[in-house]
Amino acid sequence: MLSMRKPRQLQNGAHYHVSARANRQEMILRQDSCKELFLDVVRRAKKKFPFRIENFCVMENHFHFIIQPQRSVSLSAVMQWIMSVFAMAWNRKHGLTGHVWGQRFFSRVIQSMRDFLQVLEYIDRNPVLGGLVATPVDWPYGGCLHRSQSNWDILDP
Repeated sequence: MLSMRKPRQLQNGAHYHVSARANRQEMILRQDSCKELFLDVVRRAKKKFPFRIENFCVMENHFHFIIQPQRSVSLSAVMQWIMSVFAMAWNRKHGLTGHVWGQRFFSRVIQSMRDFLQVLEYIDRNPVLGGLVATPVDWPYGGCLHRSQSNWDILDP
């Protein structure tokens, strides 16, 4: 018997905590150049689709966003584009084919300002909890450093 996956909870104007992990939990983003490639794809997506990113963190085998699709754009359309364009570029860079990402991306609606702030802090602390840096502002692939430098190429002010 086939199991049906749960439909995504979607709300117009909502903020979402979104995350996706590499296939087989491989460290596809370990190299700085691969993290930069991923962020370049996100920058391209921001020119193609109307959405806001309130926070982000790119780790070695996964990423997190607080994302808010605008107007009539679909969260799934934005994420499918980011993940598939990155996968094609990553495979091309490494001379590989096949899946780059594991299961479909995780998403949940952020329900309140308190929830928003908890997710924001969780995303900022991810590289600290992963033992990669001492403080969130030390991680070059996260929103904390970008906010501290008023760098709005990925984040929205």
